[in-house]
Amino acid sequence: MIVKMASSLLKVAVTGLSRCAWHSLPSVRSLSLTVPVRQGVPQALWKLGRLNHVAIAVPDLEKATALYRDVLGAQVSATVPLPEHGVYTVFVELGNTKLELLHPLGEKSPIAGFLQKNKAGGMHHICIEVDDINAAITDLKEKEIRLLSPEPRIGAHGKPVMFLHPKDCDGVLVEIEQA
Repeated sequence: MIVKMASSLLKVAVTGLSRCAWHSLPSVRSLSLTVPVRQGVPQALWKLGRLNHVAIAVPDLEKATALYRDVLGAQVSATVPLPEHGVYTVFVELGNTKLELLHPLGEKSPIAGFLQKNKAGGMHHICIEVDDINAAITDLKEKEIRLLSPEPRIGAHGKPVMFLHPKDCDGVLVEIEQA
């Protein structure tokens, strides 16, 4: 009995809809199962990967290293000089990512300039992995994102890196690194 009543109500509703409003409903297109939904959308030539590290400029590298190692209990790397970048680095392992402690190596270090403006130190940049740094660089140039060097350089992990201008990245210095 209930099924018959529901069926009758449905017929009335459909009949009423077909008489008054059916023509004003937007048409509904069905998707073909043989045509990919992403048809016409080009695949990216490169992909953004995981956050590799957050870099922090520090005025006292030994003190900062001791904070993370001795106070917070983190595993830290040895201090590594990177003369081509003008920095000393120490990496703090966090499990899902790293912190990179940066300290000036020489007076012309970009970190020396940063610390002159930020005496207590602070966040310097973020590093995000990419699966194809050369394709990423080409694409970013086409999108008018300024790069801070003409070619990728070898970074602290021994892989090619490129820095993107902070004014083109919402005020954040972004480093991309080959995964």
